[in-house]
Amino acid sequence: MRRHDLDWLRVLVFILLIFYHVGMFFVPWEFHIKNNITYKWLIYPMWFVNQWRLPILFVISGIGTHYALQKRSGSQFALERIKKLLVPLAFGIVLVIPPQVYIERIVKNQFSGSYLEFWPLNSFIGIYPYGNFSWHHLWFLPYLLVFSLVLIPAFLYLKNHPDNKFSTWIKQVVKNPVGLYVFIIPLYLSEAFLKPYFPVTHDLVNDWYTFSSSIILFFYGFLLITTMDVYWKTVENYRKLFLIVGIVSFTGFLLAAPNQKGYVNMHYLEAFLKVISLWSWILTLFGFAAKYLNKGSKLLSYANEAVYPFYILHQTVMIVIAWYLIDLNWSLGLKAFLMIIGTFGLSWFLYEMFIRRWKYLRPLFGLKNYKKKNDAKVLNLEVIPIRWLKFNGK
Repeated sequence: MRRHDLDWLRVLVFILLIFYHVGMFFVPWEFHIKNNITYKWLIYPMWFVNQWRLPILFVISGIGTHYALQKRSGSQFALERIKKLLVPLAFGIVLVIPPQVYIERIVKNQFSGSYLEFWPLNSFIGIYPYGNFSWHHLWFLPYLLVFSLVLIPAFLYLKNHPDNKFSTWIKQVVKNPVGLYVFIIPLYLSEAFLKPYFPVTHDLVNDWYTFSSSIILFFYGFLLITTMDVYWKTVENYRKLFLIVGIVSFTGFLLAAPNQKGYVNMHYLEAFLKVISLWSWILTLFGFAAKYLNKGSKLLSYANEAVYPFYILHQTVMIVIAWYLIDLNWSLGLKAFLMIIGTFGLSWFLYEMFIRRWKYLRPLFGLKNYKKKNDAKVLNLEVIPIRWLKFNGK
């Protein structure tokens, strides 16, 4: 059975990603280009969002993998993942990412000349950040592809042996809200013992902390969906408890993080509070979504398909807009408003006018081509009221 709450969460988290990347333009953290004024107070809301926005996407992706594997063999699933992830990644590296790198080089006085002088002759020389070849915000795709292929044997075993001892134990664990916190143990080990030695790079090869924590979360998504209604009942029934734990642990994290420098023991405490917080917020979001968002609609069907192209396009569109605003002495609110509206508006225009309608563009953005012309407008059966089906004798 399709869970519309997962579709809503996926859409909402990707919408939040646009707000987050707009925030990166103003916060005093490293980013491709920065506003002429940065705002230190933005660190705190950005910290809050940053702790769970990517983890929950990896969990949702793991859940989606479970659905994708149900009607496919291992080889069919691998081919489907390659088409859905590798093709858009390659397209993005060649055509979507270079404008971001070009603007960064212009802003930092590392290149002078027109874009046609930069692409393609200079855009693929050397590996970013020292060179120009990069996947930038599309790093999520190669990680997801590798996770999907590496974990195929484990996923097939869980699929073909649903009553194995491990799965049976997991079903018992997730019945109890406290039992759900068993899942933080591997996350804590990664946070405490890998993060200090492997800073985040998103280069796939040397990024052991991000790789390990992300593949754990991805596997959790697949594993939790195998429990069926057991997990969903627990997160829905105890969503307020998870919310309280999330608030308390994140507050503790904020108090510990600024003071941990130079204190080894504080690092382990910070790591513990961080994984408790991120996991609690993930459970909270799943719980409230299960309670209030498990409903289909035409808007959801449209948005669910548009999410992938929006993800691929949004940062390039945003950085182009930011380039024209970077040195203007305008307020944070006005610049952020123009960037958000402009990013949504132009991304939607490109999606609606070109990507959605042109069959040759759809696969480049991870979308299926429909066999019939009007199939793109057909909703999932779950959206059609049962009484309508009965009335029409279907």
